[in-house]
Amino acid sequence: MKNYYTLIFLLAGLFFLPACEKLIDIKPDSAITAENYWNAEGDVTGYLTGIYSKYRDVMNNTYYLEDRGDAFSPGLESGMSSAWLQNLTPQNAPNWLDFYNVVHHCNLLLKYAPGISFGQEANKNRVLAQTKFIRAHIYFTLLRSWGDVPIVTEPTESADMKLPARTKATEVAAFILKDIDEAISAFPEDNIKDKDLASKQAAYALKADVLLWKAKVLGGGTADLTEAIAAVDKASVGLSLEDDFSKIFSTDNRKGKEVLFALHFLKDEKSDQYSKQLKPRDLFVQAALNKNDIPYAVSGARSQYAPSDKLQQAFKANANDKRTNASFIVAVGANNAVIGVFDNKMRGTVYPDNRYYDNDIIVYRLGELILFKAEALAALGRTGEAIVELNKIRTRAGIGNYTSSTDQRTIEREILNERFRELYLELKRWPDLLRFHFEGVIDVRAEVPNMNASIPLFFPIPKAQIDINSNLTQTEGY
Repeated sequence: MKNYYTLIFLLAGLFFLPACEKLIDIKPDSAITAENYWNAEGDVTGYLTGIYSKYRDVMNNTYYLEDRGDAFSPGLESGMSSAWLQNLTPQNAPNWLDFYNVVHHCNLLLKYAPGISFGQEANKNRVLAQTKFIRAHIYFTLLRSWGDVPIVTEPTESADMKLPARTKATEVAAFILKDIDEAISAFPEDNIKDKDLASKQAAYALKADVLLWKAKVLGGGTADLTEAIAAVDKASVGLSLEDDFSKIFSTDNRKGKEVLFALHFLKDEKSDQYSKQLKPRDLFVQAALNKNDIPYAVSGARSQYAPSDKLQQAFKANANDKRTNASFIVAVGANNAVIGVFDNKMRGTVYPDNRYYDNDIIVYRLGELILFKAEALAALGRTGEAIVELNKIRTRAGIGNYTSSTDQRTIEREILNERFRELYLELKRWPDLLRFHFEGVIDVRAEVPNMNASIPLFFPIPKAQIDINSNLTQTEGY
């Protein structure tokens, strides 16, 4: 049934996609009609399944939320991205069209689904709530990557639609929070029905994330931090930390007790998860004495990146950290020669023919929620309470309670360090660095290789888009 719905979406996507791609950069040259599609409940639920597939595709990438950070070094196979190299220009700028493609499909569903009869109204409300969540999370990714971005709330169905300009980041954040609040109100149940799908609790987690960004990057205040703490508490209900850190990411423990919301992967359906970029092909580790411990693949792996030395040292700062071996592995050859360093957190699944990288993308889990709460408390100056939350993560890691200086800035830096270790490779590092930079805890340009004082912190947009859409302006600094 799921494959059937996906096929429906793909066919529909071929019908709607051309105008969507023109939404931001060129004016549509033909009208779009949906008269023959939006007729029944199955049309809506099938379309939502397809939206999830598109959503997963755009999130299955380290480029926007990891590459500009400090967690990666060059791996065994060449090809560092322009984001990692910090040489972004209007000529090589990343394109936001795939994100707006997802927004377009969300807008279509949000326009037509309310007029379609469902067997149960709760099912319709749940679909609308999930769609609002996805649109909000896509816009949050856009906000953290580009800052000011266009807000588009209507699908492209006419050649007469005005090409949009960029909206101020503060207004984008307000729009995101509105979508989240409407999603929270629309979900018919408080509990999590399926961890592969957005839920009310996932919406509260996203709300906490957005409020921390608003408070630290966009000039928000203590009310945002206080509200973030309340959102974390609501998002955390029923979740508990895994005793074994490595179990969180095991494909044998999908939807574990710590996971709040994840994007599902599975061999023969979707198995090229982004962590393959930090894994070796078998030919690179043939001489490794510990080859059988390394998550290599015959095909499908490419060690473009390696866990950085800075990341390795962050783990080694605490000799007893149980997360170290569960996060990276060193391939060792004769005479203790280092062949390479690889991700060991997302090991995929071994099948008779090959290893497939089919770990779910965990969007939110309890470990991060606890650190969100610690971060908000510390920013409010409530350092004693922040340390209590921080120690929950440290205890699970086996490194004991925090016992060093308790001044606010030191505690905030320690929370950032703990997020580095805890959330490595989970698409969190670059936004983390920006939040703490804008708050004044760190200087991000001093933390990240290849950066200097003249490099802007938000992405440029392609010059080709500006040439076509005169309503767009380039990101400041390019």
